[in-house]
Amino acid sequence: MKNNLRSAFNTRQYMVSRDFELYYYSDVGMKTLKMHKHDYYEFYFFLAGEVSLEVEMPFSDTIKKELSPGDLILIPPGIKHHSVIKNEEAPYRRFVFWISTEYCEQLMKESPDYGYLFQQAASFGRYFYALNSADYHAVISKFLRLLEEIHSDRYGKNAAENLCIRDIVLTLNRIIYDENNRPKGGDEESLFQSLISYIEANIEQPLSLDFLAKEFYVSKFYVSHLFKDILGISPHQYILKKRLALCRDAVVSGNVISAVYERYGFRDYSNFFKAFKKEFGISPKEYQNLYGVIKNGTQ
Repeated sequence: MKNNLRSAFNTRQYMVSRDFELYYYSDVGMKTLKMHKHDYYEFYFFLAGEVSLEVEMPFSDTIKKELSPGDLILIPPGIKHHSVIKNEEAPYRRFVFWISTEYCEQLMKESPDYGYLFQQAASFGRYFYALNSADYHAVISKFLRLLEEIHSDRYGKNAAENLCIRDIVLTLNRIIYDENNRPKGGDEESLFQSLISYIEANIEQPLSLDFLAKEFYVSKFYVSHLFKDILGISPHQYILKKRLALCRDAVVSGNVISAVYERYGFRDYSNFFKAFKKEFGISPKEYQNLYGVIKNGTQ
């Protein structure tokens, strides 16, 4: 970790910036702090140490959780909490990201996709999450990128900071949403087969990634990853290939080309023509002339 991005720890529990503050702490000899609360959101991302986090739940007993690298905790405004240091000699490393309620509201006005974690915390009291290794390293890199912008004097610094914040918040929301909506174990294959069957049965209907995700009650990002992992292409590419194959079969069977592309969901002939030629190497009319069925001795 870059030492120039490290913050000197202080016990201040209020924001001096209007919108956000981000700190990377790496300490030895830390003492347990008293219970405290904020009037802003705190993302606490644990990296190393022998530490537990104690959080007073609004409608139940206090939760005390032993922390492991990759644990992410979102503490909402007004919730008392503190870190409990179990071994003061063990290096204690973490990111602490503060974000004001006003800034959160601004993000959620731009897109509700920014609000999933905040809603999970506010509505269900879900504060604790464990990230896998890939997500752990991805989130670290995004926090470091924001810290680099904070410590820089480059042109466009403020704009870059805001882009970084949106990237961090959306990434964290996406990671947790995908995990919460991921089918377990062998259900992945069953879901994939169900998606394929549904697409084939409804190929003449409008089919988008958002629509499929809602129809099967899973994340659209998970649907996309599922197709990429199994077929190596996106759902959109799979649907396009299926429609083009059906159009090809209809064309060689002697159907009128204009009726074919409209039937299988192409908005206009130009888009259909370009997609067909890219897929099969020649135009629909050329394909029909070349491979069309022979009826009563004539093509």
